[in-house]
Amino acid sequence: MKEFPQFMRQPSNAVAGSNLSEALEGYVFEGRDGSQMVLWQCRDGGSCPTHTHDYDEYAVVLTGTFTGLIGDQAVTMGPGDECYIPAGTPHSGSYTAGYRAIDAFGGKRVTHRDA
Repeated sequence: MKEFPQFMRQPSNAVAGSNLSEALEGYVFEGRDGSQMVLWQCRDGGSCPTHTHDYDEYAVVLTGTFTGLIGDQAVTMGPGDECYIPAGTPHSGSYTAGYRAIDAFGGKRVTHRDA
C-alpha cells in the first residue's frame, strides 16, 4: 500500500497544516478523553522542527523512514519500529518520501482542516 485506504482519508478528518510540516498529510480520529490518533502520510518527504507536548506520544512507522532526535537520543525508525515519547520531551526529525505512520497523542495535537 502506498497510502491509507480512501475511507480513512475522508476530508472531514483531514488535519490542518498550521503548526505541522506542510509535507505531511494527516487524518485525525479522537477519543472521548481528548486523545488523538493521527494517520500520517507523506508523498515527497519532509521534516518537523523541534517541539514538545504536554502529553505523551506513541508512534509506529508503517512505510518509509523517520530520522531524528528524541530528547538527546538519535533515532532511525523504519517499518515496524515504534517509539514512546514522554510528555515534555523535545523531538524533531525528517521523513522520507512514501513515509506513513500512526501516532497516538495523549492530548489534542492537531485540529481539523475545516475547524
